[in-house]
Amino acid sequence: MKHLITFMLAAAVGLGSCAQNNARPAKNETKTSTANITNTMATTDTATLANGCFWCTEAIFEQLEGVISATSGYTDGQTKNPTYKEVCSGETGHAECLQIVYDPSKISFDELLEVFWKTHDPTTLNRQGNDVGTQYRSGVYYHNDEQKEKAEHYKAELDKSGAFDKPIVTEIKPFSVFYPAEDYHQQYFENNENANPYCSIVIRPKVDKFKKVFKDKLKKD
Repeated sequence: MKHLITFMLAAAVGLGSCAQNNARPAKNETKTSTANITNTMATTDTATLANGCFWCTEAIFEQLEGVISATSGYTDGQTKNPTYKEVCSGETGHAECLQIVYDPSKISFDELLEVFWKTHDPTTLNRQGNDVGTQYRSGVYYHNDEQKEKAEHYKAELDKSGAFDKPIVTEIKPFSVFYPAEDYHQQYFENNENANPYCSIVIRPKVDKFKKVFKDKLKKD
């Protein structure tokens, strides 16, 4: 764990953040069914992380070796089966997040946290870059006591080290619920890189930088 903290502190800089895209596609008002993704195999575990626009974060986490799936969605809110439009209003209480199912024999929760801390700015309250609103808050929604302890430990160590210029505002809360986002949000970067300028202007540079920093953790082609 000490080795991981040292590595994290040496490169604890954000890889950029999403900017609010005014040309996002029309919202799909069809409500998706509630789906609390649960582990169906003893060899997998689940992490729920919120670090800004899920178009960007999904494009990063799904490339990590050991990550089985990274589903864009909404967590920690009070409205059941919210739509993207409702979440963007800021009135549902949800955060845009990823529900990550992973193989702990290939990638640890510590390593997922390492990527989490380095790929967004955890010091900006309810904001990532030009994306502003409670839905863009930074959060770790733990599924067990071990995840809670690790998230709190690294947050405290990063604050103590002065790795960031301002205090970390990432909320660490127990996981409550997860709703998958509408279908058009899933694999958004992969499906829209050549169609939406937002992908090439905002997401592509962030993904390229991520690949350089974490090249040893990427899935093999």
